[in-house]
Amino acid sequence: MPTLAAAAAAAARRAGGALRYAVLGGVRSLSSLQPSSSSSAAAAASEEVLVEGKASARAAVLNRPGHLNALTTTMGARLNKFYMSWEDNPDIGFVMMKGSGRAFCAGGDVVRLHQLISEGKLDECKDFFKTLYSFIYVLGTYLKPHVAILDGVTMGGGGGVSIPGTFRIATDRTVFATPEVHIGFHPDAAASFYLSHLTGHVGEYLALTGEKLNGVDMIALGLATHYSMSDRLNLVDERLATLLTDDPSVIDTSLTHYGDLVYPDKSSIVHRLEVIDKCFSLETVEEIVDAMEIEAARLNEDWSTLALKRLKEASPLALKVSLRSIREGRYQTLDECLVREYRMSINGISEKFSHEFREGVRARLVEKDLAPKWDPPALEYVSADMVDSYFAPLGEFEPELTLPTESREAFV
Repeated sequence: MPTLAAAAAAAARRAGGALRYAVLGGVRSLSSLQPSSSSSAAAAASEEVLVEGKASARAAVLNRPGHLNALTTTMGARLNKFYMSWEDNPDIGFVMMKGSGRAFCAGGDVVRLHQLISEGKLDECKDFFKTLYSFIYVLGTYLKPHVAILDGVTMGGGGGVSIPGTFRIATDRTVFATPEVHIGFHPDAAASFYLSHLTGHVGEYLALTGEKLNGVDMIALGLATHYSMSDRLNLVDERLATLLTDDPSVIDTSLTHYGDLVYPDKSSIVHRLEVIDKCFSLETVEEIVDAMEIEAARLNEDWSTLALKRLKEASPLALKVSLRSIREGRYQTLDECLVREYRMSINGISEKFSHEFREGVRARLVEKDLAPKWDPPALEYVSADMVDSYFAPLGEFEPELTLPTESREAFV
């Protein structure tokens, strides 16, 4: 039975806390929560999400440092199991998530997905998306405060398993991006929800260019809630270790007191928002590209030239699909976005569209020749019917994503 403070956390989210923070260092291992297995493969998989605890908190540690903590189906399932257990445990007041090594989480393991698609194992791909999106919904409707420590690479699905939570701590090592259009895919894992709710049309900009943000810019845009220098995280951790609370205001106060106050510098994205809104508020991708051509020539600044280059390097189909996704997400709840993104992802790995994803991953991450051959090769060849097909309901024998909206309220 959640306490009044936990219920207050949920009420605060309803009132408008669509975005949330994190911290944690070395603590004792809770081996009782680690599933046992006689299989060495299962044992290795169990190490991909570790559990740490202190005082009234528990933390999930994403532990694939050699793969920048890229998410697998097993990791998603373990996260879901742990979080449901912790939510029901009255001795646990709040929950944290962090990553091992130099990354928080680089997103889904797209190289593995690429391999599965090539081998015709689409059911395993579907299980991955279903498991990950289901966990993200649990996180976005969680009754206890959540703190995510984004110390390092935080991309794609890494945003999905952190931003829907209560608090997110960015650091001087944080690198955030949603670069899916450059691998022939769409920003998923709730990206169409949280990007679309950013100020102006910066969500479209981030989705279509895949631009990287540092921790200060994440704070400025509201993607992160607190900031700490990486080498000071231990101080925050020590403070959290003493907390016996499920009150988000107490956690907020501690994170603020032990965090660092930062301001955007001259190169910050906040100084470009006027131009970004002018260009990325336009109706079509073609109009956006044309507007950026004009602005890049007028401004003659590195950021605008690079943004235009990124637009031209991305999959034309992925650009049009992603723009529509962000625009639809602006008027949808978290669960509606996840259900639609699941439909898009399943269509995206289908025989009709999987070429884009397979080619993008091949060029960027497998063979690394950085020369994808997109099909269609240019924006003018991407028809409205193609985009509509990407959003089409799944077939009669292909179930849609079902989320527990009756038992877990989806916050707007």
